[in-house]
Amino acid sequence: MQPVKLFSKGVVPGYRRGQRNQDSSISLIKIEGVTTKADVDFYLGKRVAYVYRGQKSRKNKITKRDTKLRVIWGKIRRAQGSSGAVRATFRTNLPPKTIAT
Repeated sequence: MQPVKLFSKGVVPGYRRGQRNQDSSISLIKIEGVTTKADVDFYLGKRVAYVYRGQKSRKNKITKRDTKLRVIWGKIRRAQGSSGAVRATFRTNLPPKTIAT
């Protein structure tokens, strides 16, 4: 049996934008291993998780244990350009610190 890949890492290069205006409710994501617009079709509609570490511990709703890890959930909406980037929306907008430099 072949091993199944359950997730792919990605980088947030920025928000959807024009020359003068940016839309912080739509994040651009470059997924590892996706290089063409055709590769993006598999990911359309899939869920995205931005996992980060908070300063204080909170109780996890499912496991009932204290943890500093937090998640912002989102969804991949469509392709962005022809190089394999995607547009995604999240339940709350991603903070600016997520943008890779």
